[in-house]
Amino acid sequence: MDAIKQRVLTIGAYIAETNATVREAAAIFGVSKSSVHKDMTERLEEVNPALYEKVRKVLDVNKAERHLRGGMATKEKYLKRKLRK
Repeated sequence: MDAIKQRVLTIGAYIAETNATVREAAAIFGVSKSSVHKDMTERLEEVNPALYEKVRKVLDVNKAERHLRGGMATKEKYLKRKLRK
C-alpha cells in the first residue's frame, strides 16, 4: 500500500475514533489542514467507503459546531485580558 493510502486510512481511523477536527488531526499527524481535508473528503471514499461514512458524520458535526467553538475561543480570549488588568 502506498504512503498516501496508508495516511488516509490512519487519519480516517483517528478522526472516526476520537471525533477530532481537521485541525487537530493535521497537528497530530504533521500534515497540512488542506491535506487532511482532501484526504478525508475525496481520497477516503475511494479507499474505504465504510470508514468514509463514519468520518463524514464527524466532519459534518464539527462543521455544524464550528461557530460555537469560535465564539468560545473569543470569549476566553477576552476573559483572560480582563483578568490581567
